[in-house]
Order: sequence, then C-alpha cells, then structure tokens
Amino acid sequence: MPHAETPRTHGIAVVTGASGGIGAATARGLAEAGYRVVLTARRKDRIEALAAELTEAGHSATAYPLDVTDRAAVDTFASAFRTIAVLVNNAGGALGADPVATGDPADWRQMYETNVIGTLNVTQALLPALTASGDGTVVVVSSTAGHATYEGGAGYVAAKHGAHVLAETLRLEIVGTPVRVIEIAPGMVRTEGFALTRFGGDAEKAAKVYAGVAEPLTAEDVADTITWAVTRPPHVNVDLLVVRPRAQASNTKVHREQP
Repeated sequence: MPHAETPRTHGIAVVTGASGGIGAATARGLAEAGYRVVLTARRKDRIEALAAELTEAGHSATAYPLDVTDRAAVDTFASAFRTIAVLVNNAGGALGADPVATGDPADWRQMYETNVIGTLNVTQALLPALTASGDGTVVVVSSTAGHATYEGGAGYVAAKHGAHVLAETLRLEIVGTPVRVIEIAPGMVRTEGFALTRFGGDAEKAAKVYAGVAEPLTAEDVADTITWAVTRPPHVNVDLLVVRPRAQASNTKVHREQP
C-alpha cells in the first residue's frame, strides 16, 4: 500500500520572495495545506496585501519585510523563531541577457547576491529552528538554468548553478539530522514580473521569451509542485524535481507555434 499523505499542519512555513509570482502562489498553497505562513520580501505593501487575503480566507499569515541579502536583518528576523517547519528559498531573479563578453558585472554580482548569498543567509539563520522542529524542510527554488547552460544567460546560469550546489552540498552535510533539503528547478514559467525585470522593464523583449509557446508553466504550477514535495511523508526526500512545460524539451529546445 502507498503511504498516505501526512501534511504537518500548524507548523510555520517561511517563504522568501513572497511578494508575487512563484513565492506568492507557494504561500497560498502552503497556507491551504495547513501551514502558518510567514511572507517575506522587500515590497512591504505586496506581502501585507497577501497576508490580509490569506487571513480573510481563514488561514494564518504574517508579513515581514526583508531583504535576504542583508545578513543583519536576516539574523534579526530569525531570532523571532524557536522552531520552523519549512523554509522556501524563493527570492531570486535574473538581470539581463548579455553574452559573457559584454555582460554587466554589477548585474552578475546582484544575481549572485540574491540567488546564492540570500539563500545562504536565510538558510544559515533558520537552520537551528528547522532542526529544533524535529522535522524541518529546506526548499531551494533554483531553475533549469542551474543544470544546463544557454547563450545569453551566463550570469543567471552561474547564479542558479550556485544555488543548486548549495542545496546539494547542504543535503550531504546535514544528513542524519531531522532536516531534509528539496530542490525544485522550474523551466519556462510565465509570471507577471520575471522576464520584465530581466529586460529592465522592456515589455516587448519580455513578451518574446514566451512568443508562440502555447502554455508556459504558471506560478501556480510551480507552487503545486513545491507544496506536493513539502507534504510528502517526513521520511521521503525529493532531492531534485525538474518541472517544465510540455513545449520545452530543454533550455534551448522549445516548440513555438507559428503565427
């Protein structure tokens, strides 16, 4: 007989980058699964609105403005918790699509700071509380960019490779403790802000990313995947789950309908 699903209700789930897209959708999914969600992001108004929405729906949700690259602020945030059931490291993002020869080092640095150092900061700060729960889960939302390269994406690819290696190494280092490490690596996801941010607000360039692709993944698709992985029985670890739309076979092979 297969194991029944045993979601750990009433535990605290911290979601970084919860102001929109995958982070907001994941917060909704975990709240519906019975977690008390703590929403963190830099955009205070967005997470407060989401917390109000979830509370009105009968869930437990708290907003906490936080920049994951600010280690002092992260440590202050972490000091408020004795135990945490789940940490979803979702804060990240891409900047630019320039080749290595002309890429802006400032963009590379910012992507590394957010995707890798931000994940490191929050994970280090909350690991004691995750361990104290007796059954903690660290989720790292990486990307298929963390597993294969593509032209014009080197800065983002490098950062997401860093996030992947962080998750993989942490899993090795803490084996035997009551904390599991899950990596979710989405492929092409259409959200309201990812491509627009990447191209500095250029809506035309952002739209070209998804041109002709009938059904890219949605934020809700990825959130469902994260929630499913987190709510597996405690002894089950989903080390790595790659999720792509059917139209995407790889980072460089995408089926696009002709206009």
